[in-house]
Amino acid sequence: MSNNLAAPNGPGRPKDLAKRQAILDAAKVLFLSHGYANTSMDAVATAAGVSKLTVYSHFNDKETLFSSAVMAKCEEQLPPLFFELPDGIPVENVLLNIARGFHHLINSDESVNLHRLMMALGTQDPKLSQIFFEAGPERMVQGMERLLKRIDETGALSIDQPRNAAEHFFCLLKGAGNFRLLYCCGEPLSEEAAESHVQEVVGLFMRAYRP
Repeated sequence: MSNNLAAPNGPGRPKDLAKRQAILDAAKVLFLSHGYANTSMDAVATAAGVSKLTVYSHFNDKETLFSSAVMAKCEEQLPPLFFELPDGIPVENVLLNIARGFHHLINSDESVNLHRLMMALGTQDPKLSQIFFEAGPERMVQGMERLLKRIDETGALSIDQPRNAAEHFFCLLKGAGNFRLLYCCGEPLSEEAAESHVQEVVGLFMRAYRP
């Protein structure tokens, strides 16, 4: 996969972050509404109000732009800082923050539509599926795995297989509700029901791994 970290624009001169954000916002909309194959870098440039050269100066190619758009969407709800373990903050509170962010992310209209798109495109373009998986789900599982290793080291929970535990955590949060959304068989949970679900999952997780 291409590296999405572009070099500074000239000696000591940072990239225009506002333009970069505009490009990412335009890309997220176009990829979801038109699909990957039917979204061109020209179209993204026009929608973002920048030149095609500017798009390429921030993102080397369409694969990099797609990957970065997926990462940006994930980080809206789950910034990398969420997977830290601050001193003095109970582990349960840390897990609840992650659970709320993840649950909101996966059940958002954008995320549901993106997953539907990837399900449709997966058999046609496995490489694109891999880009999506590494940029989104895999990055979150890795962040959670690192956090659970640290929690295990503190002794707050006993987690001998943090990768498996991370996957279990996210799968429990997705639950049947997310499947119903993906298959157009249900509505998003109310705010109260979502919070109850998150609290229940974190409680189960804490009990399962309590020393």
